[in-house]
Amino acid sequence: MPKNNLIHTYRRLSTYQIAQIILGALFGGYLVWRFYDLFIAHPIYGPETWVQFALAGVILGSVYAIIAIGYTLVYGILFMINFAHGDIMMIGSFGGYFVFEALKVIPAATPSNPQLKFLDAYPVISIILAFAVGMSVAAMSGYFLEKIAYRPLRGAPRLVPLISAIGASIFLENAGQLLFGAQRRDYANPAVLTRGSGWNIPVGTGNVVLTYTGVLTFVLSVLIMIGLYLVVKRTRLGRAMRAVAENKPVAALMGIDVDGVISKTFIISGALAGAAGVMWGIHLGLVYYFVGFVPGIKAFTAAVLGGIGNIPGAMLGGLFLGIVEALGPAVLGLDFQLKDVIAFGILVLVLIFRPTGILGEVLSEDKV
Repeated sequence: MPKNNLIHTYRRLSTYQIAQIILGALFGGYLVWRFYDLFIAHPIYGPETWVQFALAGVILGSVYAIIAIGYTLVYGILFMINFAHGDIMMIGSFGGYFVFEALKVIPAATPSNPQLKFLDAYPVISIILAFAVGMSVAAMSGYFLEKIAYRPLRGAPRLVPLISAIGASIFLENAGQLLFGAQRRDYANPAVLTRGSGWNIPVGTGNVVLTYTGVLTFVLSVLIMIGLYLVVKRTRLGRAMRAVAENKPVAALMGIDVDGVISKTFIISGALAGAAGVMWGIHLGLVYYFVGFVPGIKAFTAAVLGGIGNIPGAMLGGLFLGIVEALGPAVLGLDFQLKDVIAFGILVLVLIFRPTGILGEVLSEDKV
């Protein structure tokens, strides 16, 4: 390129763009050096360890994706972030927890095993009941949250519903502490879903454990994501949701019940959070009143990463964030306790380099 063209290009670049280029070059160079050090110069982990990390990230990312879709649905219609969404997940997780607690004391004795309980005798029914109750209580919580905390503020400036969402989050956390106590509770899974057990797959010189709970979590997440995408794209409710997201006054003139569509959106969003809460309990085991806060914030990060308002973007962002969170500490040479720092560092990098996310935001022209 001629010298004059280089000077002209340089002058067109703003200070912000130059800082982006420098920061990107430094970060990319550091990653290249770390990959060389980890995989060529001084390999610390074998291939089986990396595969185990990746599997854990995919499973965790699928849960983030389900929660992130709830953020995306609400944002796409109301252009607001429902920061109480993670606490709706907490309510759903406790719904599933109490179902398992009840079923593990209900007898289902047989002549061959007089001590058998319903939870272990009928694991499929038990899991279905846990998801049904967890999703139902979370869906109703989302419905009443919209009625009480958001609908009266529909015409208020954008900052007001945001403050209301933060207040609703604090209220739900404290209500959860009062109702369920502050102690951490262990999910009593059916015997067939014992945490840590699964299939041993030979990789490299060792084995990788593909856990039963992990497979269940991932498969259910994928099915829920596909089902929701089909609902939004192929059903009458989905068309109404897209119309309301595009232009509420025009949608109302076309005969769409705007308030009803918004309520149904919060019900669907709450049900998704409830399903994620039950998955979280089944796979990771511990639930408590604050369990939804960090996953909720990370799912918001995943929604921004994929493109807020974009359902496929939320799915991609959740899976990507889970994998980065699982592999990041090892790749960057950090303590694994700093995985949350990596997750939120990703949010900062996305906001710097691509604020619209990987797949881009999906917003109406009025909102833009």
